[in-house]
Amino acid sequence: MTVVTAPEKTPTTPQAPRGARRTVHPLVFNLIALVLAIALWSLTAAAGLADIPGPLSVSSRARELLSDGTLTEDALASLQRVLLGFALGTLVAVPVGFLMGWYPVARGLLEPYVQFFRTIPPLALIPLVIVLMGIGETPKIFVIFLAAFMSCVVAAFQGVTGVDRTLIDAARVLGASDRTVFLKVVIPASTPFILVGMRIGLGAAWATVVAAEMIGAQKGLGFEMVHAQTYYDIPTIFVGLISIGVIGLVMDRLLLLAERRLTAWQERR
Repeated sequence: MTVVTAPEKTPTTPQAPRGARRTVHPLVFNLIALVLAIALWSLTAAAGLADIPGPLSVSSRARELLSDGTLTEDALASLQRVLLGFALGTLVAVPVGFLMGWYPVARGLLEPYVQFFRTIPPLALIPLVIVLMGIGETPKIFVIFLAAFMSCVVAAFQGVTGVDRTLIDAARVLGASDRTVFLKVVIPASTPFILVGMRIGLGAAWATVVAAEMIGAQKGLGFEMVHAQTYYDIPTIFVGLISIGVIGLVMDRLLLLAERRLTAWQERR
């Protein structure tokens, strides 16, 4: 009698799914984009397509401004104005947005004014601000405050009105009071909207600081750029632009890190 044995199975190494791909860290793409931008800048300056200095000329001017302390003083002055105006704008915008989103009466009273002034660029108010507040630090910070406030208040308002009604009803069925619902449901659910509004407000604050420092400033990155314009000092203008971009990018990354920590429960792509 012949015995038939099953063929032995050879061990196979597990294969990755067809759709799986090796992910590349986003920082790699950031570095590639930076290298490409510098290369394009160098080629444009070398070809003379535009009257702009090259990276070497700008970096040389930046070293000069750093060595005599001018760039550090200007950067700190602008950073102080932006931080103060942005902080005040955020501190006022968040409670106003909550009031508008939670109480219909407050929404009816405040929303028309918010929407009206939101369509007016803060820079358009500079002549009026100079007349009413003079040329000290107050008008500069006030213009930055307005830029940050208008971005944050709309985000906070939208965050409250966008809370899932099912969550609110479920909390009330379990016996939660309005105060508990607001503190435990509405605020956590609207936090992502508020943080996005803060990032937008921070960008608006930096975009406004250059014009704000035209109001009788004696130092600041915006002041230095306007002063360099008078003498056609294009490398100094580039140094100011890059400094504003770098500082703003670092602050935005810090806000993004805070957003990820505070909203770790949120699904991300």
